[in-house]
Amino acid sequence: MEVRGFYFPRQRQVVFLFLFWGVSLADSGLRRYWVTEETERGSFIVNLAKDLGLAEGELAARGTRVVSDNKQCLLLDSYTGDLLTNEKLDREKLCGLTDPCMLYFQILMDNPFQIYQAELRVRDINDHSPVFRNKEMVLKILENTPKGTTFRLERGQDSDVGLNGIQNYTINSNSVFHVKISDSDEGMIYPELVLDKALDWEEQKELTLTLTALDGGYPPRSGTSTIRIVVLDINDNAPQFAQALYEAHTPENSPVGSLIVKVSAEDVDSGVNAEVSYSFFDAAEDIPTTFQINSFSGEIILRELLDYELVKSYKINIQATDGGGLSARCTVWVQVLDTNDNPPELIMSSLSNHIAENSPEMVLAVFRIIDRDSGENGKMVCYIQDYLPFLLKHSVDNFYILMTNGALDRESQAEYNITITVTDLGTPRLQTQQNITVLVSDVNDNAPTFTQTSYNLFVHENNSPALHIGTIRATDRDSGTNAQVTYSLLPPQDPHLPLASLVSINADNGHLFALRALDFEALQAFEFRVGATDRGSPALSSEALVRVEVVDANDNSPFVLYPLQNGSAPCTELVPRAAEAGYLVTKVVAVDGDSGQNAWLSYQLLKATEPGLFSVWAHNGEVRTARLLSERDAAKHRLLVLVKDNGEPPLSASVTLHVLLVDGFSQPYLPLPEAAAEQAQADSLTVYLVIALASVSSLFLFSVLLFVAVRLCRRDGAASRLNLMVLTTCLL
Repeated sequence: MEVRGFYFPRQRQVVFLFLFWGVSLADSGLRRYWVTEETERGSFIVNLAKDLGLAEGELAARGTRVVSDNKQCLLLDSYTGDLLTNEKLDREKLCGLTDPCMLYFQILMDNPFQIYQAELRVRDINDHSPVFRNKEMVLKILENTPKGTTFRLERGQDSDVGLNGIQNYTINSNSVFHVKISDSDEGMIYPELVLDKALDWEEQKELTLTLTALDGGYPPRSGTSTIRIVVLDINDNAPQFAQALYEAHTPENSPVGSLIVKVSAEDVDSGVNAEVSYSFFDAAEDIPTTFQINSFSGEIILRELLDYELVKSYKINIQATDGGGLSARCTVWVQVLDTNDNPPELIMSSLSNHIAENSPEMVLAVFRIIDRDSGENGKMVCYIQDYLPFLLKHSVDNFYILMTNGALDRESQAEYNITITVTDLGTPRLQTQQNITVLVSDVNDNAPTFTQTSYNLFVHENNSPALHIGTIRATDRDSGTNAQVTYSLLPPQDPHLPLASLVSINADNGHLFALRALDFEALQAFEFRVGATDRGSPALSSEALVRVEVVDANDNSPFVLYPLQNGSAPCTELVPRAAEAGYLVTKVVAVDGDSGQNAWLSYQLLKATEPGLFSVWAHNGEVRTARLLSERDAAKHRLLVLVKDNGEPPLSASVTLHVLLVDGFSQPYLPLPEAAAEQAQADSLTVYLVIALASVSSLFLFSVLLFVAVRLCRRDGAASRLNLMVLTTCLL
C-alpha cells in the first residue's frame, strides 16, 4: 500500500484529530488473514467478532463495515461475525507477479467510531503452465565456437509465483549441448545453452532441440519451445553497442508513436556480416505490446499509452545481430514520469442523510480519499463550505469524518447541501466534489405562539345561542404532528364566573361561541384564558387572555324615580302665584338600565292644562314656570311629561304631574270648588307635601351620587358592575 503525504491547509474545515469521543480510531496492530485463490464465492475466511474479542451481535450493533480500495471482494455477515469472500479471487488479476499478494482493507465501526487496519493475503495455486513467447528460437553459432561457450536463451513466462513459478529448464538428450540454469538480477532463473562438442558446418548445418520449462507446483506443469541451431561459417567480429545501458525518461501522457530512445551498434566486418539488425531479447509479455523497435535504425517507439500508476519502469533487453549471426546485447531502462492525470477519488463508507435537530455532535458520513498519482500530484486537501455548521475531521489512512458542529435548528434551516471538495496539489490541480443533502428532522422544541397576547371580543347583548363571537389563533414553528395545535378553555381565576355556560371553543380551529344570550345589564364584560397545546411528545403549550365585552342594546325603557307612579294618590306640587318666570316647580328624575347613548335621557312636555305656562328642560327634567302667574290662571294644573332615551329605536316613559297654584305657603290650603270631597284631608295635605319634597330631594341627591359612582366604576370588572346594579335595584 502506498502511503502518500498530506497537505495541511490552515483552514478551519479540516481538523486533524486522531482521537474521537475518547476512543482509539485505529487498532495499533495490523490484522492479517489468508485465503487461497480460486476459492468459491462465500468461502469462510475468519470470524471477526472472535478475532477482535467482541461479543456475538456486537458487530451489527456497532454498525461494522468492511471497506477496501479495490472492488468489494469481501463480504461481512455482521450478525454472525463471519468474513466471507464475495467473489472468486484470481491472484494473477489482483497482483500479477507481485508476491506476496496482499489486499488491504479496513474494518470500520460507527458506535463508537473505530478503525482496524487489515490485510488479506491471497495464496497462489498452480493454475498456470509455463509458456514461451516464441515457439521457436533460432541460434546462429559459428563453427569455430569453442567448447564451453554459453548461449543465453529466452526464459519462459509463468503467471504463478513462488514454487508454482518456473523452477527448472531441460532439453532433450543430445551429445552437443546441455542446459545450465542461471539467476538473473531480478531474482529469476533463465536457461543457458552450453556447447559440449565442437560444431562442424560441413558435417551438420542445423540442429533442432526442445527446451522444456518446468514449474514447482503439484502436480507440476510445463511448457516447451523449439531451439533451431544454425551452424555458421566463420564471422570474425560481433556487433558492438555504443552503450551497455541506455536510460530514458518519458511522461506517462506521451502520445503513441513517440520516440523513447535510439540504440546503436556497429560491426567492423564488411558485407553481409556488417549488416546489423535490432530486436527484443528475452522480453516480458508487456514489452512487445507497449514498445516497438525499428530493426534497421534501432529506434524504440511507443506503441500504446503508458500508465505510471500501473507500471513505473520497463527493462528492455535489445539484441543486435549481424548478417553473419554474431550478436551483442544491451539494456534499456525506461522510467515513466508521473503526470497529474488522476483526479482524487472519494469513497463513501457510511452516510446518514437525516438528523434530529436537537442532536449534539453526530457523525453524518465516513469516507476515504485516494489519489493514484504520486509525489505532489498525489497530495490532497479536503474541505467543505465555511458557513455550514459542520466539521470535517481527519482520521487515519486518509479517512475523514463529517459531523455536526453542535445542535441544529430545523426552524432556522431544514435542509443543508454540503459539498465535499477534494483537490490534489498537482499541476494542473484536479479536484473531485460530492454533494450531500442533509435533512433536519423536527423535534417538539417550540411551544405554540398566539398571534396576540390578548384578544378583545365584542358581542351584542341578547345574542342568539351558539353565536360565533370570534377566533383565536396560535401557530407552531415545528412541523408534522408537533405543529398540530388544539385549543381549550382554562379554568377562570374568578370561581364565581360560570365560564362553562357562557362560551365554548372549537378545539381544532379556535372558534369561540356564546352558549347563551348575554345581558349587558347583568354582565358587561368577563375575562378568561385559553390554552393552545401541540400534539408533540412531550406536548408544549401556551396561554392567551381573552376579554369579552358585551355591547349594550337599547332594551330598557327609562324608569321614573320621581314622582312615583305607583297608583296611589298623585303628588301635587305647590307653586306660589307670586313666582317669577323660571321658577323651579319640581324635577322629574328618571334612570335607564342601559349604558352609553342608550341611557342618555331627554325630557319633553307632551301635554299641559294650560300650554305655555310651564316648560320642561330637555336635559335635566326640571319643570319651571315659563312666565309670570296671574290671577286668571287656574289654580290646578295637570302636566304630562315624556322621558325618552337616545337608543335606536328610542324607548320612552311618561309621568303625570299635578301643580297647585297658591297665594303663599303660609296660607291655609283652600280647596278648589270642584274638590269639595277632599276637604277632610286638607289639614294633612301640607304634611304630605313637605314629606314628598324631602323625599324628592333625597332621591335626587342619591341619583346624582349613584350616577357618579357608576361612571367611576365603569372600568371595573363585570362582577363589580353586576354587584353595583344589584345594589342599585335593592336601593330602588
